[in-house]
Amino acid sequence: MVEVREETKETLLELYKKTGVLLEGNILKVINSEGDDEFSHYIKECIEKDKERRRKRLEVTKKVQDQNKELINAKEELDKVNEELRLSLIDVHKAKESVENDLDVLQKKTQYELINTIVRIALFVIVGVGVTTTLLYMVSMFTGKDTQIIGSTWSNMFGILLTNAFSIVGTIMGVKYANKDK
Repeated sequence: MVEVREETKETLLELYKKTGVLLEGNILKVINSEGDDEFSHYIKECIEKDKERRRKRLEVTKKVQDQNKELINAKEELDKVNEELRLSLIDVHKAKESVENDLDVLQKKTQYELINTIVRIALFVIVGVGVTTTLLYMVSMFTGKDTQIIGSTWSNMFGILLTNAFSIVGTIMGVKYANKDK
């Protein structure tokens, strides 16, 4: 046990009366307070207050530890959700690229089908007009009719049909290659 001098006892008691400051900690366990009732009462009060403070600090520490556990669990859950979101975002980007590729293929297929239809119809019209005009020209020649007007018409008609055919094909090819980068 540790003996405390009288002047130290008086200083500690006076400090407590003026400011309410008490000793605390393990030193209280080794101080000998026997023989002085007032100092003995002071030491007992110090021990009680010290126990109460330690209990409160322990409660606060446990509360902080519980909150830390909750925060760690929440962080882990948040990290898990963030990872799931990241993976979902990757899947969405892949799906988007796939859909864009499918749409591009579908658009090209539709364009090729449209171009094919336009060219086929244009060729039918050109061939039909050409055959009709040729038949008229041949009928006129075999029947002995004047073929001068039909001949020049036949010649002009073929020139116009060929010009239109190349114009149609050129326009289609121009549209096809103009849309190529898009």
